[in-house]
Amino acid sequence: MQQKTVHQDLRNKSVHKLFVSYLIPAVLGMLLMSVNIIIDGVMVSRGVGEHALAGVNVALPAFSIIFSISLWIGMGGATLYSIALGENKVDRARSIFSQSMILAVVIVGILMVICLWRLEDLANIFGANEVILPYTLDYLNILLTFGIIYVLENVLSIFIRNDGNPKLAMLGLILTALLNIVFNYVFIFIYGWGVEGSALATIISAAIGFVVLLAHFFRKNSVLKWSKLHFKWKIVKDILIIGFPSFVTEMSVAIITIGFNLAFIHNAGETGVAAFAMVNSVHSMALLIFFGVGAALQPLASFNYGAQLFDRLKSALRIAILTALIFGVIAVLVGLFFGEYIVMLFDVKNDFLLTLTINGISLFFLQYLFLGFNIVYAEYYQSIRQTAKSTMIILSRGLILVLPLLWILPKWLGVNGIWLVPVAAEAITMLGVLVMNRDKIKEVSLRKA
Repeated sequence: MQQKTVHQDLRNKSVHKLFVSYLIPAVLGMLLMSVNIIIDGVMVSRGVGEHALAGVNVALPAFSIIFSISLWIGMGGATLYSIALGENKVDRARSIFSQSMILAVVIVGILMVICLWRLEDLANIFGANEVILPYTLDYLNILLTFGIIYVLENVLSIFIRNDGNPKLAMLGLILTALLNIVFNYVFIFIYGWGVEGSALATIISAAIGFVVLLAHFFRKNSVLKWSKLHFKWKIVKDILIIGFPSFVTEMSVAIITIGFNLAFIHNAGETGVAAFAMVNSVHSMALLIFFGVGAALQPLASFNYGAQLFDRLKSALRIAILTALIFGVIAVLVGLFFGEYIVMLFDVKNDFLLTLTINGISLFFLQYLFLGFNIVYAEYYQSIRQTAKSTMIILSRGLILVLPLLWILPKWLGVNGIWLVPVAAEAITMLGVLVMNRDKIKEVSLRKA
């Protein structure tokens, strides 16, 4: 039986082979999704202009908030789901899935109503000025009205991956990304709908991707099924607690994007925001690849934790760390040697903007030497229900260090200081994780002695 085979593989198959089987679909899906983000930026830049690109970038924190909620519920619920499967508690696993989907709808629905009520105030908080405000409002209005579709697609994709079907989860991401590219071209260049067209492309492609993912429920002997809904506060609380690090990750992205936009506005005007928008688009691509490594680790870590297969758990962690470090080195080399070619995709005609962006990529990308390590460890601790450690890593690299560094480094190094902020934050966080793990090893050694 298919269901039985999937769970036997998680218990018995080589950890290395299992990790690769989850890694390839996760990274390929994330890679295409991230390339899609860059193409979005390129199309807006070429089809509407650099002020429109800056306006969309200012609106991106709202997208990060929506994405963060989907990860909060999705990762929290899916972690509990995989642990329950490891414990052979199928009914509990199905109940967790049902409660997670409804919880996502309720939370996002309430938030969207509040945000639409004070839309212009929200845009101003995100850093919009009078030049880019109209573009920001156009994008936010569409995104917030229909954002629930994107959330449901993402939550369902996470559960499908945890139910042993990473290929369908990848297919959903790939289809969504490809359709988004097509719709962006049609809506911006053919119909002339501007940034509203770009936002509509995101939502419509997500809706189609969601429909495709529903095919999983026709899979023979799939564990993932809708159960009769009984809200249990203990399960809801566990979903929110375990998923909280994922929420913090994306919320940190939203907050620090606002911080960077304000820093560039202050130091380099709208041109600085446009430069950051381009670099941030490419960064979103790299970041999603590292999240793909974490996504490959999570089902294996959660299942083996639930099944108490701790040697397999440690093996999966080691493989994920090595993979993230290799990807990090490759990303840095791409930034150093191919940064100019990446920026040329955006059809930049302003010489100052071109120079500023190329220099920004070479500096900003140095963070990837440390970022992957931090993301994998945060994902690992979340997957085994050590939420406090995971949250601490995420807060350190995303807020605790970044916000003061955004104030300090530009005073010393000017605009270059802004680009180097995430590099310093990731390096310090990695050092902290290494010290934390060294202390843990010493503690174990003393206990054995």
